[in-house]
This record gives sequence, structure tokens and C-alpha cells, in this order.
Amino acid sequence: MKGKMSRESPAVARVFFIKNRPGNGLLLAYTREIPLTGVGAQAKWPVMLAPVLEKLLILQDRDAKRLGLEAQLKAVPRDISAVEAKIAGEKAAIENARLELRELESGKKLIETEIGSAEGKLAKYRTQQSLVRKNDEFQALGHEIETTQASIGEWEGKELEVMYKIDEAKKKFAAAEAELKANIAGHESRIRTLHERETSLAAELKASQAEVATARGPLAEGELKLYDRIATKGLPACVPIRGGKCGGCHLKVSSEVESGARGKTSDGKLATCDQCGRLVYWES
Repeated sequence: MKGKMSRESPAVARVFFIKNRPGNGLLLAYTREIPLTGVGAQAKWPVMLAPVLEKLLILQDRDAKRLGLEAQLKAVPRDISAVEAKIAGEKAAIENARLELRELESGKKLIETEIGSAEGKLAKYRTQQSLVRKNDEFQALGHEIETTQASIGEWEGKELEVMYKIDEAKKKFAAAEAELKANIAGHESRIRTLHERETSLAAELKASQAEVATARGPLAEGELKLYDRIATKGLPACVPIRGGKCGGCHLKVSSEVESGARGKTSDGKLATCDQCGRLVYWES
């Protein structure tokens, strides 16, 4: 963080603070009065920041806030869609579990149908056996009765297995359904929060846009053109010179640009990097 001071009194300086905004490389600018450690000939004054650059840095900070809000607002619909996809996944999982249970119950009904059909045959064979008089016919029907009874026994064994699976599936389904419904409730709460955030961000953005308009007001058309030419590319328009290098492209600037950034030009024009074209100011 650097401070650019303008002389207010022998004991107090108004410091124009500039610091990097984390995440986007843009700068935050603000002023604050602080006492000097020395006065008169002992007070040391760094190179003064031109008033127009102070205004541009303030505009840049307001623009950075606006862009950040726009990005956050743009992300809300995507976040909502992502949560909605999670809800759809949870509901699909519930439906899959329900389908598995239904398939088991359908299998049980088929087994019951087979058992009923076999029991009907068994009753028929027994009736026929009671009416026949020939020994070979009696024995043949006895064989059919034994075969059918064995078949019924097998089906009843399968029915018991399916009934056990149905009981287990019902327990698992009840537990999974409760958990998934709790997850869905959480996702729905998240969506409500996102909608509230969207409303809040929209209000903040509107206020931020007004701040940007206010910050642009004191600047001349030519100054705004210089600023907008770079800012519209999503890059910081105003950057410091550090160690003879541009704080934007990090390439060495010419001596003329460095002199201009120090405010040592006669034409009063704003200094721009001769490599990337950004507006530059002297820092160190």
C-alpha cells in the first residue's frame, strides 16, 4: 500500500491510499488524514499524484466493484441450475429405489400366480385320481400330483426369498427416502437463499452503477476515452510504475513515460505505458 500526500498543514497530511484489490489486480483508492512525523524542512514529501489520476483511480475502484457485482449476479442463475440438478438427482434416486421395490412386489405377484395355478392343477389331479378305476391311470395321476406338489414347494421357497428381499428393500427405501428428502429440503432452501442473494446483488449493482456514474462526472471526455479504451478490455486502466516497469505489462517504460508519470511534462498530458498503453503513475 502506498500513500501520495498533498500538503494541508505543517503537521497533517491528507494521504491518498492505493492498494491492490485481491483477486482481480485492480486498485482500491481512498484518502485519509494522518499526522506527519516531521514538519517544515524535515518533512519528506513524495511525488504528488495528479488530481486527475486520483479521480481515475477512484473510478477504477468503483468499476472494479461494479464488475465484481455483475460477475456474482451472472453466476446466480448457474448456481441455481446446479442446485436444481442436484434436486433432480435426489428425486431420481428416490424413484429408482421405489422402482426396485415395485419390481420385487411384481415378482412376488407372479410367484403367487404360479402357486395358484399349480394348486389348481393339484386339486384337479386329485379329483381325477378319485374317479379312475384303472391302476395305471391312478399311478400316472399320482405322479402328476407329486410333480405338482414339488413345483409348489419350489415356488413357495422363491416366494419366501422374495418376501425377505421386499422387507429389506422397504427398510432401505424408507431410510433412503428420508435422507434424500432431507437433502432436497436443503437444496430447496439453498435455492431460496440464492434468489434472495440475486435480489440483493441487483440492488447493490444498481447502487454501484450510480457510484460509477458519479465517479465519471468530474472527468473530461478525453480522460474518460483513455480510461475506457483499456477498462473495456477487463484490464486495470491505471497502474503504477515500479522500478521503472509498468505495473500492468511489467515491461520497462521509456524515460519519457517515466518523466510523464512523475508529472514532469510541460503539456500536462496523462502518461501512458509505451508498451501496453495503460495509464501510469509514479510509485517508486
